[in-house]
Amino acid sequence: MRHFVAVGIWVIVLAVLTYAGINASGLATQMNPVVASTQAVSIDSLWHGEMVVLSFLFALIVAPITYSLVVFRRRKGETGEGVHFEGNTSLEIGWTVAPLVLVVVFAYWGAYSLGETRRVDPNALVINVKAQQFTWTFEYPEYGIISKELHLPVNQQVVLKMQSADVIHSFWVPEFRVKQDVVPGRVTEYRITPSLVGDYKVRCSELCGTSHAYMESPVIVNEIADYDAWIAEQKVIAEEAGKTPEGQGQLLTVKNGCVGCHSIDGTPLTGPTWLNLYGAEVELTDGTTVLADDAYIAQSILEPNAAVVKDYPSPSLMPVFALTDEDIANITAYIKTLK
Repeated sequence: MRHFVAVGIWVIVLAVLTYAGINASGLATQMNPVVASTQAVSIDSLWHGEMVVLSFLFALIVAPITYSLVVFRRRKGETGEGVHFEGNTSLEIGWTVAPLVLVVVFAYWGAYSLGETRRVDPNALVINVKAQQFTWTFEYPEYGIISKELHLPVNQQVVLKMQSADVIHSFWVPEFRVKQDVVPGRVTEYRITPSLVGDYKVRCSELCGTSHAYMESPVIVNEIADYDAWIAEQKVIAEEAGKTPEGQGQLLTVKNGCVGCHSIDGTPLTGPTWLNLYGAEVELTDGTTVLADDAYIAQSILEPNAAVVKDYPSPSLMPVFALTDEDIANITAYIKTLK
């Protein structure tokens, strides 16, 4: 009996030390950063419950082994065989029933956590999200706003209605915990209730191409007053931009995700920068040069592979957009301003 008591104590001690070691190592905080949504609470609760059980199971295996290695080791001069036994029916029933009960408990816990994560608020704010290689675009249909930044009001549920323009992407803000695939040809929903004001990032967590690692956009959780002020400011900007061709062109480039691949400040991205593009001589992959005028820009939009710029993939990664002649003229007018 004393061996069972000693092993039991050693199991408890080793389990506590294992769990404490995991926390002290920073693994828990690295995998689960700051909690910034109400959904993250139940998810983290489940995570820590799993870590406690895993620590115990680890100790349940290692403790008897280490105890046996020390206490029941063959000592100098011993030559006999160990005590032979056939089995222990009670122990076998125990280690079959206990894991079954544990699995049922965690199944219920996981279902409860999933229910909390997907709980629907009928008054949730709706935001449309467009994912494409390699950018995110956010549209606020209630206000007629399109943005490269995702602004969210604190303590209010938001439902993101997400679509992909090309391949499978995955919307992931680590601080929110919840992750959702964005699949071509369908609308997927992502519900979240931000609980902590701050600046975060949405990342694509599904390998989607050569610049997958750079598919990030700011996520800003605002106080209600600050969120309302941002909405009002963006509405004014959108209204003013709509009054000029170049303004409309700028809105189109954001809406269609153009600025995810083409920078406006000279920063190297997947596609050529638009800074100082209009009127410049552009060298192509076939060694020829072409003047970046209205015709060249229109051709590049309608036929991306007709004239691929040197040092960029051929065929071009750029998709073909359904734009009118007026849309293309407006985009060209906007590019002309980028000097």
